[in-house]
Amino acid sequence: MNNSLSKKLQQIYEGNFYAADIAGILSIERQDQIRQIFDFADNIRKQTLGDAILLRGIIEISSYCRNSCRYCGLNKNNKSLTRYRMKTEEILEAADMIYRSGIRTVVIQSGEDEDFTAVWIADIIKQIKERFAGMAVTLSLGEWPDEYYRIWREAGADRYLLKIETTDRRLYERMHPDMSYDNRIRCLDTLKRLDYQTGSGCLVGLKGQTVESLASDVMFFREFGFDMLGIGLFIPHGQTELSSSRQGSLEMTLKVQAMARILLPAAHMPATTATGSISKTDNRIDALQAGANVIMPNFTPMPYRQMYEIYPHKRCVNENPTTDFSELAQSVEKIGRHLAFTRGDALRLQ
Repeated sequence: MNNSLSKKLQQIYEGNFYAADIAGILSIERQDQIRQIFDFADNIRKQTLGDAILLRGIIEISSYCRNSCRYCGLNKNNKSLTRYRMKTEEILEAADMIYRSGIRTVVIQSGEDEDFTAVWIADIIKQIKERFAGMAVTLSLGEWPDEYYRIWREAGADRYLLKIETTDRRLYERMHPDMSYDNRIRCLDTLKRLDYQTGSGCLVGLKGQTVESLASDVMFFREFGFDMLGIGLFIPHGQTELSSSRQGSLEMTLKVQAMARILLPAAHMPATTATGSISKTDNRIDALQAGANVIMPNFTPMPYRQMYEIYPHKRCVNENPTTDFSELAQSVEKIGRHLAFTRGDALRLQ
């Protein structure tokens, strides 16, 4: 064990650090020291949140999007993608399957579909709350006017996930030509003001990203005090402007996640589907050993699931939704963890 690294990680955990300290940790390349970073983060997760792995059931309700994000397969310029928009009853049927599986959080996700209305989404939220006692509703629908967020909160939505993707303003606006960094921040501020359990996150591996900008991302997460964080791995899509770019590094993604865990001990962090999609090995297990404590099974029905192609070769895209998690339970038991079917609300430390 490297004692100086242990001391530095402890100082960071205690809040005694600068952005350069985070960048320095993210720059470490020695495998034994990287494992030490992961173990430190995993121990923080264990001390704060225990060994339970929270399950969230996700439903991807629409692949329409008004934006042209340069890394995303749902971008409006992708003419080869078959678009869909689920009907209310289809969404409720998927929510019913989530409920019958024992999971008590439904995540409603989509591209920024211009045909959405605040009233339609609010009605879905209300029906889920009425039909499925104790179910938490997380929304991940992108940027909308403040009034939409208020209506959805009053309808019963508990959480909202809106990833910043990068806090490097120039990189953000280069990756999002139709969007504004300031508007993203406005939306996050509004969500927090409306008392949503608020989540964000970043995408690791974007062209032009630096270790300093990743350190800035982690600092931003701490300053905002997010309840949830999704640290994604960039996977190039053939129908985007970044089709020829290099795939993000799994190792760097896990280092960013580990530092986020050290700085936000109580945040709920998924072992993202992207980390499990880059090889035949399920790297989500690696993420669970570097600070993650959430897995999000996909309940989007066929054939829609195949059409929600943010990136190619998405894990489980050709598998039907299931309520049997015995294989997953066995996998996580090998690392001393267990599945939890509770709501898993935010743990806000004083």
